[in-house]
Amino acid sequence: MFKTWKSLGLVAMLALVLVLAACGGSDDEGNGNGEGEGEATKVGEGKEIELVYVEWDSEIASTNVVGKVLEDLGYEVKLTPIDNAAMWQSIASGDADGMVAAWLPATHGDLYAEYKDQLVDLGPNLSGAKIGLVVPKYMEDATTISDLSNYAEGMGQEITGIEAGAGVVKAAEKAVETYPELEGWSVVPSSSGAMATALGEAISNEDPIAVTGWTPHWKFAEYDLKYLEDPEGVFGGEEEIKTMVRQDLEEDMPNAYKVLDQFSWETADMESIMLEVQNGTSPEEAAAAWVEENQDKVSEWTKGVE
Repeated sequence: MFKTWKSLGLVAMLALVLVLAACGGSDDEGNGNGEGEGEATKVGEGKEIELVYVEWDSEIASTNVVGKVLEDLGYEVKLTPIDNAAMWQSIASGDADGMVAAWLPATHGDLYAEYKDQLVDLGPNLSGAKIGLVVPKYMEDATTISDLSNYAEGMGQEITGIEAGAGVVKAAEKAVETYPELEGWSVVPSSSGAMATALGEAISNEDPIAVTGWTPHWKFAEYDLKYLEDPEGVFGGEEEIKTMVRQDLEEDMPNAYKVLDQFSWETADMESIMLEVQNGTSPEEAAAAWVEENQDKVSEWTKGVE
């Protein structure tokens, strides 16, 4: 009888061990599962990443899209609008994690030269960008930058800029110094939003206006515009928008690094979001809709994330 009870006790103990093993699983499996639901833990869960950007329509679009993709991976994403110089400095110092808003070689060339050894250049996320002076097509007597002199009285010898210190504003100021016909002219800084408002008001009245412009931008889909020819090459040639991240990001957040490294899209993608925002959709909603509708591209950015 004693042996029988002893055998039954051993059987019960073995059964209990098997049940506990089945419930607990290995440590590796536990790292990949949710609490009691069997749902896979997202790769970025519990990790915060900060992306900085200048408040240009193009960079609002791209930063919100990348932010949404990282958020869907579980990261706590912080998007911080900031001016040009502070954007570069914050990444170089490690205060921020990255940006997808570096216009090179001309627009941010001086900032890149200053900080390039303190950050990681992940290469272009968009090619075919451009900066220059932009006017409505109805200004038929303006083909080159010098031709703005034909509209000096109607424009008050002023070019409407965006934020002071922006690369395109600095180039416009150099253009005023370079072209003799623009002696006495000035570039008036404002903001990208104020520039767009001034452009729209001038066009509604068919008034002459010249603004610091760049492509991609929704204004080219909204209005009939043209770049003024720049024979002196003050504004440079074709630009790329590049991704920059802080040093050690790859070690600290390898999956976020991989997404930022693989992020790349086309002008039409960016402009579609910019136009949605201009028409009243919030940047967050426009970005979320684009991400949902373009999972083929998103899957390329997240390839290899694990």
